[in-house]
Amino acid sequence: MEVQGKVKMVGETQTFGSNGFRKREIVVTTDEQYPQHIMVEFIQDKCDLLNNFQVGQDVKISINLRGREWVNPQGETKYFNSIQGWRIESLQAAAPAAGIPPTPPAEAFEPATDFSEEDHDDLPF
Repeated sequence: MEVQGKVKMVGETQTFGSNGFRKREIVVTTDEQYPQHIMVEFIQDKCDLLNNFQVGQDVKISINLRGREWVNPQGETKYFNSIQGWRIESLQAAAPAAGIPPTPPAEAFEPATDFSEEDHDDLPF
């Protein structure tokens, strides 16, 4: 699954417990009739994926939905959901490399009109 939108917030990495569990959150605002603010968490080594992203940047995040069950001390069962990201990429077009002209659109080329099946070439295949 994927979530696309504009970065609204990138949180700091949080560390929990003696085992060093790490979590980092990002909020993305979707671009639709009724925009949604979706919080996605990245855990452990995936926290570092957020280092190169800033507020206002358009991104696509690959996600997994996670759910868990918890029984409180009174014996009541509660359910929790989370959205975990595992990949994030920028949607802004990459600038062309210096000195390399952009590829012309297909419409810039005319179709061949003098093609016939009798024309043979000397290609070995």
